Amino acid sequence: MTTETTDAGPGAPTHAISIRNLKKSFGDNEVLTDISLDVDHGEVVCVIGPSGSGKSTLLRCVNLLEQPTSGTVFVGDDEITDLDVDIDRVRRRIGMVFQSFNLFPHLTVLQNLTVAQTKVLRRSRSEAKQVALRNLERVGMLHKEDAFPAQLSGGQQQRVAIARSLSMDPELMLFDEPTSALDPELVGEVLAVMKALAAEGMTMMIVTHEMAFAREVADRVVFMDGGVIVEEGRAVDVIGDPQHVRTKSFLHRVLNPMVIEPDEVSEEGVVDVV
Repeated sequence: MTTETTDAGPGAPTHAISIRNLKKSFGDNEVLTDISLDVDHGEVVCVIGPSGSGKSTLLRCVNLLEQPTSGTVFVGDDEITDLDVDIDRVRRRIGMVFQSFNLFPHLTVLQNLTVAQTKVLRRSRSEAKQVALRNLERVGMLHKEDAFPAQLSGGQQQRVAIARSLSMDPELMLFDEPTSALDPELVGEVLAVMKALAAEGMTMMIVTHEMAFAREVADRVVFMDGGVIVEEGRAVDVIGDPQHVRTKSFLHRVLNPMVIEPDEVSEEGVVDVV
């Protein structure tokens, strides 16, 4: 997979996602600073970094849930930052899975998967049901088609949310910390579904704090801090042998959460909040 952000020449294949000089500010707070990044078709890119580094904002800019302050974002050949773009049409090609599951509580699992198909894609109820059942089977939730979200565990709800996105036949999937709201024992079942999607060749951009998953599944890892891309490359390199001091510091803290560094302790012996 390509690890450099280069402009495609004439006749070159279009990237699945192409971001150039992206900036995003909330008032005087600039949370993204001159971000340029490509994601190729069939590539899995994991975005890691500390809280507040701009990871989720970057992801939300890809489908215009956040309006960039400046810069361009292409999804395939469509520039979604163009004021004249039909964003609803482009969004139909993008699946989005959030931290919270966002299922309709008054609808069954099956109904959650069919409602957008019939209203947005104009599929018949029978076709929508067939597609829904097929995707529930993909995520191991076929036996819960008649259940309501409140009857499911968090991991089951997130798998249903993934199946719902897949039922819209997306060309690429965006995941925003999909396991952060789950109890530790439920994380594995969701990651297993995402791993299977990667094996099928689904293009995915994933904001995650699951380092083992990123190292095993990602073609490329992007480390962000302070609204910029600090380091990117193959997962085995960025996570296993980071080159930048900020990447090293972050991974050390994540992979060794019980270790207290000397500079984290004040003269009174109290751990400083970082």
